Amino acid sequence: TGRTVPEDRRYAVRGIQKHNNEKEWDCCIRRRIAGAAVLLDYEEVTMPGIFEKIDKIKPVYDAADKAVLFICKILLIIDILITTMSVVGRYVPFVPDPAWSEEVVLTCMSYMAVLSAALAIRKGAHIRMTAFDRYLPKWLLKFLDILADICVLVLAFVMLIVGWKYARQIGSRGTYVSMPFLSRFWMYFPIPLAGLAMIIFEIEALYSHIKGIFVKEGEKA
Repeated sequence: TGRTVPEDRRYAVRGIQKHNNEKEWDCCIRRRIAGAAVLLDYEEVTMPGIFEKIDKIKPVYDAADKAVLFICKILLIIDILITTMSVVGRYVPFVPDPAWSEEVVLTCMSYMAVLSAALAIRKGAHIRMTAFDRYLPKWLLKFLDILADICVLVLAFVMLIVGWKYARQIGSRGTYVSMPFLSRFWMYFPIPLAGLAMIIFEIEALYSHIKGIFVKEGEKA
């Protein structure tokens, strides 16, 4: 009996240790499952949720797009009308050919060019090299798109800051030749205006490329 008691105790201790190990292992698995569920729920709430909230300002960009497009159309109509009047006025006596027609046409054309270039950023319509895109991995294309967006965004800030400086300093010192009452500030103003429009639409383009990393195509953000 002196040998059976320790053996019984030994088996009892082993049983308790085994039970405790199984219990700890079960708790560990439960914690891991709960942690994974929380992590998945966190990713589901944060990433698509953030994009869904940011996407709510898309109508503001749509309205800005329509407004800028409307301004470009008006400028184009003004260009066509003034140019037509100026050309016809050279041959038809009763049609006026004002001296300010050329400068106004060039100014309107400058505004129309820079604003339409900003619209092309949103639509991705600028000239680009895509011949090697099919041979490059998708992650590299995403990286190059984001890098291009950052470079254009830096250029836009330079145009806004430096262009506004030149428009105020150099542009305000002179006037239009045919219209002495009008400052040449309006001739230089398209540069900072283009910078501002490019910043607005380039931020949206950069956001779209970053969103494409976290949200797959066809998946609702």
